Amino acid sequence: MAPPLRILVATVVHDPEDARIRHRQLPALIDAGHEVAYAAPFRAFGRMPPEGVWGIDLPRARGKRRLSAIRTARTLLSSMSRSVDVILIHDPDLLLSVVALPRRRATIIWDVHEDTASALHMRDWAPLGVRPILSAGAVAAEQYAEINFRLLLAEHGYRDRFTRIHPVVPNSVRVPEEEPADPGDDRVVYLGKLTRPRGGAELIELARRVPEVTVEIIGPAERDIEDELRAAADEGIVDWRGFLPNDQALARLRGALAGVSLLHDEPNYTNSQPTKIIEYMSHGLPTITTPNWAPKELVEHADCGAVVPFGDVDAAASVVRRWREDRAERVRLGRSGYDYARTHLNWNVDAHDFVRAIDDARMLDLAKRRRVSSTAKRVMGRGRGRTRV
Repeated sequence: MAPPLRILVATVVHDPEDARIRHRQLPALIDAGHEVAYAAPFRAFGRMPPEGVWGIDLPRARGKRRLSAIRTARTLLSSMSRSVDVILIHDPDLLLSVVALPRRRATIIWDVHEDTASALHMRDWAPLGVRPILSAGAVAAEQYAEINFRLLLAEHGYRDRFTRIHPVVPNSVRVPEEEPADPGDDRVVYLGKLTRPRGGAELIELARRVPEVTVEIIGPAERDIEDELRAAADEGIVDWRGFLPNDQALARLRGALAGVSLLHDEPNYTNSQPTKIIEYMSHGLPTITTPNWAPKELVEHADCGAVVPFGDVDAAASVVRRWREDRAERVRLGRSGYDYARTHLNWNVDAHDFVRAIDDARMLDLAKRRRVSSTAKRVMGRGRGRTRV
């Protein structure tokens, strides 16, 4: 068994309550006996550090206001890189904070869970003419990171972006051991942050098309859809719960008719598996998704839902009405999804692979440093006694 490590987990972009970081990776590291510090924008999001870790507040990087957070993070990471064994970063922004850290002894690991270059084409804070330049910079940063740091990938589809083989730790979820409740017939749910590219306008329109079913939205909204969503909630068109702690949010899935994910046709979504779909499956809900490759393949392979065309609210409404009238079908789809998630998409299993990947990255890094040190000593030894003219 590998000895306990001192690990700093850092983000300046994600909500400190991010499910992958806060509710899956941190508990896995703590359960493995590692000592964990968590640096994140706690104050900016109004969050408290979780129990069992040393919480360190960082500024939030958002929109065009990123440089201050990156600088503050660099000061922290530079200092702690001499005292911790591993620094696990979750944002491409933080690559700028760990470049050429002086006298670092920590192993730097980047957890890649977004197609950064593609995502930049969707950022409304970046002028259209600048986005290709930023995307090219993101590709260059990925190449630099691959050479100088260790990488973990959240999707098998991300492998094509890199030249080397890196471990994949899927963005799976903790699948409950107990059998899920049967899907009900009076509400559909959306779980996660809502934006226009994530189908915010379509969800609101879906609620108008099927007034006999409540459309419940669990999660915060970005500025591009926030006002529209708030107006729809004030009119009673949708039931917008806003942010809820992870356990409360997941509890809301129980007994819903279906889970919905109406992502747009964006490159960033093509190979990314929406965690919300796996959450729906793990709670026994049939799923409605659009035909981005990864979620389409999952829903069809697991036989757990329906795929509707991009932007086709009528098709989504038709599926909702059909499942509402056909209890046997929605129960069958929900159970099929649950069985598939429990077997193939279960963090209760993947957590061990995650911890092993962290341990392996540290050991490989130390072995590389020993080789470099040994080579340097041999070169210096051959040079002793010689006079340079």
